[in-house]
Amino acid sequence: MRPDDWHLTEDVDSFLARAGDFLRSRPALHTVPLTVTEALRTRGADAYGAEAPIFGLLERTGEVRATFFRTPPRRLNLTPLTPEEADTLAAHLAGLGCRLPGVSADHDTATAFAEAWQRHTGATPTLYERQRLYRLGTLMPLEPLPEGRGRVAGEQDREQLMCWYREFAAAIGEVASRDARSWADTRIANRRVRFWETLDGTPVSMAGVTPMVAGQIRVAPVYTPAHLRGRGYAGAVMVEVSRAALAAGAAEVLLFADLANPTSNGLYQRIGYRPVTDFAVYDF
Repeated sequence: MRPDDWHLTEDVDSFLARAGDFLRSRPALHTVPLTVTEALRTRGADAYGAEAPIFGLLERTGEVRATFFRTPPRRLNLTPLTPEEADTLAAHLAGLGCRLPGVSADHDTATAFAEAWQRHTGATPTLYERQRLYRLGTLMPLEPLPEGRGRVAGEQDREQLMCWYREFAAAIGEVASRDARSWADTRIANRRVRFWETLDGTPVSMAGVTPMVAGQIRVAPVYTPAHLRGRGYAGAVMVEVSRAALAAGAAEVLLFADLANPTSNGLYQRIGYRPVTDFAVYDF
């Protein structure tokens, strides 16, 4: 395989014209590139930052075999690759002088690329996080539910959403993908965040969803402030948002969970989410 088997572009429409069918062929495994490219296609560069994103695809005999994307300053995101494909891509990007902060992909692909990147650049990979991708099977409501009710976040909740968005990003150690007001406004307009609130109307937990693309919706983010955890609020809002995704017509409802958090992994499985595959995130 030659490094120039990989084709790079900064144009999302050109990328999707060639790779869209490939991405839609496995909606669960490709949930992240599907949702990110959809956001870039519909909202433009302001969806993920000022610096131009980059996309790549591996094509052989007219057939797309793999893709990648990166929205700086975030990590490289890969669809599944063989070790040889990972090595060829690493060599290609290193030869172009690309500077990567890390990589995120299914476990085997991420590990193969991290090792290849070290060989070609000398950078030392550090495992940042192990994640598990889940798919909803049969939704199983939790009983008993905490007192309160679920509702869609609206205009009156803008400040609350902005605050929790910042807190969530800080809690997971990630760079916020957008400014908090823009993030909140988009989700209010599209009714994509639900709260669990107490009987007096105080929001105590939230869960959001991505837009439906290729029949899949991914639940993200899920956040409960630290001082309110352990009371069943996250489970309650997860049931609400999962039920809404099914009602919207999603064929697959997905989510990622940090494997270092047994509480959240146990909760998701209790309400009907089943493992698909494991992912790994490396920093360089």
